Amino acid sequence: MAPRRCPCGTGLPLAECCGRLHDGTATAATAEQLMRSRYSAFVVGAPAYLLATWHSTTRPRSLTLDPDVRWTGLDVLRTTGGTLLAAEGTVEFRASHVIGSAAGSQHEDSRFVREDGAWRYLDGVALP
Repeated sequence: MAPRRCPCGTGLPLAECCGRLHDGTATAATAEQLMRSRYSAFVVGAPAYLLATWHSTTRPRSLTLDPDVRWTGLDVLRTTGGTLLAAEGTVEFRASHVIGSAAGSQHEDSRFVREDGAWRYLDGVALP
């Protein structure tokens, strides 16, 4: 049986890609890598990772994932900043999903900043 592919779209096995971030054996080197790992966390149902990678000033107290949402794909459309040495960056993405039999997508421009040296999701603006 082939290893499960990472949902973030790299084509790598989950254990060699976002799984390493989810289990804490690696940290995101760029804002885009953090965004991809957060998308993967929604797919695999890892709310603790989502909370851990949320900036302390905007992090909710708890997070419950909707079991009716099935995430089906991720397209990274644009990035600004967010490089290895940057302190902030944005990632525009479209994440496709299915709820029941209805397909839809979430289009967002997300802001990421470093907090204690690590990339964190700050907030996002929904786009049409």
